[in-house]
Amino acid sequence: MGIEVVVDGLTKSFGSHVVWRDVSLSLPAGEVSVMLGPSGTGKTVFLKSLVGLIRPDRGRVLVDGIDTVSCSERQLYQVRKLFGVMFQDGALFGSLNLYDNVAFPLREHTRLTEADIHRVVGEKMEMVGLADAGHKFPGEISGGMRKRAGLARALVLDPQIILCDEPDSGLDPVRTAYLSQLLIDLNAEIDATILIVTHDIQIARTVPDNIGMLFRGNLVMFGPREVLLTSDHPVITQFVNGRRVGPIGMSEEKDEATLALELQEANGNGRAQPPALVPQLTPTAGLPERQAAGRRMARVMSMINTLPPPAQQAIRASLPPDQRDQAEPGGGPS
Repeated sequence: MGIEVVVDGLTKSFGSHVVWRDVSLSLPAGEVSVMLGPSGTGKTVFLKSLVGLIRPDRGRVLVDGIDTVSCSERQLYQVRKLFGVMFQDGALFGSLNLYDNVAFPLREHTRLTEADIHRVVGEKMEMVGLADAGHKFPGEISGGMRKRAGLARALVLDPQIILCDEPDSGLDPVRTAYLSQLLIDLNAEIDATILIVTHDIQIARTVPDNIGMLFRGNLVMFGPREVLLTSDHPVITQFVNGRRVGPIGMSEEKDEATLALELQEANGNGRAQPPALVPQLTPTAGLPERQAAGRRMARVMSMINTLPPPAQQAIRASLPPDQRDQAEPGGGPS
């Protein structure tokens, strides 16, 4: 099973610009989480801070009991072995074919024989649907294939935590849907903790167990998917609906006067509500059930009475009929 990642009071600035401040959350072990946010809100900086590529100004990131912010370089090197990172552009070497790109971490960080490397690379490339593409070069393939090759390379060291930086970037909606299914399938197969950084709301609606959102230097919220997807928070409803009216502007947050004028103009049109909650993706037929789904539901049911009423209703509606009555208010967790 994957490893829990605990973030406590994380703050990062570049000069006088505060990227985000006092971010605290826990990525549950083995579950899939998404971090949303408009462009420029520091999602990628947050991801790089988790793996120790960027050092925050203050706060802690606990991975398997080790604080990656304050630990020694030797400890950080060991912790990084627990991570696999799928970079936004795939970060493939253009001069190497896909097989050698995927094999690169094994040759750099292990003493495996070429025969063992061949076995591991073949297994990971088959996982992402590239079993017959090892001879191709990055310049010869589509953006979607490059993403999958980058994911295969992130998997070769059998990480317990997988970080995906904008996996949908540059992909059309159909290929984004295929990639979303692939991430759920991988979670079912390897039970790793997965964090996806994105601004794609379709991924957020269908893939994760948990969702967070960064905006205006703060973590707006983080928790079970139903909480954010049923929220009436102005930033969230604007983002989820893709509306012009709301706190999010073209390049930064809007000032109070602009926001007040927009709200006045929109008065009478009704407040934007989140779209209907769609079911979370399930693994492709023939794959194991996701162990994370059962763990997550037990965890969510233990806290359901502390969640907002719309989220409670959405969670109960997702339960099998025989469990729904037991989960009603007063009935106690199922």
